[in-house]
Amino acid sequence: MGRKSKRLSQEEQQEVEAWIYQNNTEETRMTDTMTVNVKCKTENQKFLVNSIKTKEITICSGPAGTGKTYLACAEALKLIKRYAKYKKIVIVKSVTTLKNEEIGFLKGGLREKMEPFMFSFVHNFEKLVGQAITSRLRELKTIEELPIAYMRGINLDRSIIIIDEAQNISQENIRTIMTRLGRDSKMIFLGDERQQDSKGHNGLTFLMAHFKDIDEIGCVQFNKSDVVRNPLIAKIERVFDSLQT
Repeated sequence: MGRKSKRLSQEEQQEVEAWIYQNNTEETRMTDTMTVNVKCKTENQKFLVNSIKTKEITICSGPAGTGKTYLACAEALKLIKRYAKYKKIVIVKSVTTLKNEEIGFLKGGLREKMEPFMFSFVHNFEKLVGQAITSRLRELKTIEELPIAYMRGINLDRSIIIIDEAQNISQENIRTIMTRLGRDSKMIFLGDERQQDSKGHNGLTFLMAHFKDIDEIGCVQFNKSDVVRNPLIAKIERVFDSLQT
């Protein structure tokens, strides 16, 4: 009589599915060829990278030019290359037109509507792995974009979710986003608390104030000394800060 096969547990089944995914998809073959080499230049950049690696949710606030977006993109690429459980990178943005219309008013499909708002991320991915790999990863939906308005009712499993310009997101929408965090996923909130474009609640200030004491969540605060893009930016920030005091 043949030996009865053992029924896999849910965890074992997930591991098998992850192995199959890793070894039989073009996405994996593409990510295997990627080389992502980024060196942190400040202590706070190191804190950000460590938080992304070790925490389920990372919240980072800081001035322009501190490398927040660049490092988040780099670590997201490293994670999907290193761990089979991460399937894709999802970029979430709060997007409206100059007339404050939702993107549904814009022409084209979702990707065409989101394209003007994705430039900074596409630029960073291209700097990290080149234009050809970035384009192909987007075509394969290993990197995809998602407006906040489309997030209700979905669960984002096996994903690295990067939320940009979090200071412009309402407290209600912050809750919607955070509760979309699915199995085997990480979430990264980025922004500058001082650069709020719309009136109302500052989503990034809310996050930094209320979630800093949860073990699974890391909060990182950058300052002007972390500016690495151009030293002049730090001087410009000081001028504007002096006008607000």
